[in-house]
Amino acid sequence: MDFIDLCKSMNIISTLPEYTKPKNVGLMFFCLEPERFFPYAQIDVVEFPDDTGDRIREKTFRGPLHQQLREALLFIKNSIIQEQVIKVDGVAEARRFFNIPFAAVEEALSNAVYHKGYDVREPIEVRVEPDRMIIVSHPGADRSISQEGLREYRVFSRRYRNRRIGEFLKEMHLTEGRNTGFRKIRNALRNNGSPEPLFETDDERTYFATTLFFHPDFVRSETDNRENDRINDQINDREMGKFNTHDWEVFEIIQQNPDLTVARIAPQLGVSESTVRRAIRKLKSNGFLQREGSNKKGKWTIRKQ
Repeated sequence: MDFIDLCKSMNIISTLPEYTKPKNVGLMFFCLEPERFFPYAQIDVVEFPDDTGDRIREKTFRGPLHQQLREALLFIKNSIIQEQVIKVDGVAEARRFFNIPFAAVEEALSNAVYHKGYDVREPIEVRVEPDRMIIVSHPGADRSISQEGLREYRVFSRRYRNRRIGEFLKEMHLTEGRNTGFRKIRNALRNNGSPEPLFETDDERTYFATTLFFHPDFVRSETDNRENDRINDQINDREMGKFNTHDWEVFEIIQQNPDLTVARIAPQLGVSESTVRRAIRKLKSNGFLQREGSNKKGKWTIRKQ
């Protein structure tokens, strides 16, 4: 088939008497750089590993909509979703659950790509916090969807913002486009033993946020680990004047490269980041180190040998 005829049959071009031009949906799915025409047509995944906000990991996915969606989902599946197995005394089968079920994430993120307003210069953002994942897109839900309906999970949209995008996503089995998204998300969370999701928009309909809470037992185990680190910190605080091998290794590596951050020092020494932070706190308290500038862009100053 001729290329122009093929594009016509897929309804991704407009043919005018004077020239042929691509439709928006053609640029979104069949252009390698759709952000040239739709700025911030991308998915940003931002991780906050702890409650302090000192450490942030970011990854941006660009390209044709279906490609960035699949790559973002694969990244989340491989790097963020974790399974926990708990053996129960007297029971043959162990308890298995995920911090967050992939099916719920897949549905929520696909819906964000489907319903985003691509004339709004804001990316889709996936925020991963210690106890939840928040998927934010712009603008908000259609006016036919009420705030009360969102709270009660009674949603029926009377019109679709991007019906052609939905048709392509449906052909790739990424969404259905029949107001089934909320039900699929809730079922996936319920089967995993996770809390109910939270769907939010503001009165001006400038954003739509889907919050997926982690499994409570998974959050508790992470909290226990942080509590253990806190106790170790207290013990080390009492032993502030007593340096060990790790402390001097940290000091030596900072002497060699004062620009290094905690996140880069830990893997080089093969220790945890909490171990590095405890060593730095000792060294600072005893006058060996001083930090100049921010945690990200600053550097260490050696005050004494």
